[in-house]
Amino acid sequence: MLKKKKMKLNLNLPRTNLEVQLHKSREKRISTEKILKQVQEIFENEARKEDEILNEIHHGDAGINNFNLDLLESNRIFHLSDIEKLCIDYRLRFLDSTYFKGEIPYEALCKIKALEKEQQKSLKGFKIVAPSKLFKLENADDPLLFAPMGNDYFYLIHKWGNDLHPLRKLMMWPFKHLENFIALLLVLSFLVALLIPDGLFSPQQTTTQFLMIFFFAFKWVAGLSIFYGFKKGKNFSSAIWRSKYYNA
Repeated sequence: MLKKKKMKLNLNLPRTNLEVQLHKSREKRISTEKILKQVQEIFENEARKEDEILNEIHHGDAGINNFNLDLLESNRIFHLSDIEKLCIDYRLRFLDSTYFKGEIPYEALCKIKALEKEQQKSLKGFKIVAPSKLFKLENADDPLLFAPMGNDYFYLIHKWGNDLHPLRKLMMWPFKHLENFIALLLVLSFLVALLIPDGLFSPQQTTTQFLMIFFFAFKWVAGLSIFYGFKKGKNFSSAIWRSKYYNA
């Protein structure tokens, strides 16, 4: 009989509402009015910090950050020579973030805030790797945000946007150096010479005549290329990867 009564008592106990218990726990710690004010202050401080970071990205001066190396991820540290090769291969620019006209994603701001909190210092002198169309260059898809560390080393903070076209490296190969461009012109000239019919200049074309046609085709292709290059003010990737001028 006693066991049955105990079981009946247990079954009649009210069930615990976790939300109600959570409210009780919070009210013991802080009032509703105070928590609203506290949360508002936190949001205002975060918004102010984000504005400061954006201002540093878009209007800050060049500088070097004295990082605590023990707190950094080694796979995010890159030398200037590594960045230079990337920019030349894919025809990109590596410039101060003040020239960047694209939108800085919120995720990048969060990573900067987290890094600043970890390092206990404000970051400065941001750099960005991106195609030239994403910069506000003088004379008018896939950015990488860096912070300088000194001695030509940079710390990768964030990457955003879409990946580059898989054939971009191949398409930009002729524009890496002058030698690459000349090789392209020679190949194009050879193809043009092959397209000219054999009997156009003589009944039977000799090797010497083919070489002469190839020579004139090269002059024609090179002349057009030089004219276009001068007109557009273009230059090779090895010369423009750190240039702040649009017509380069």
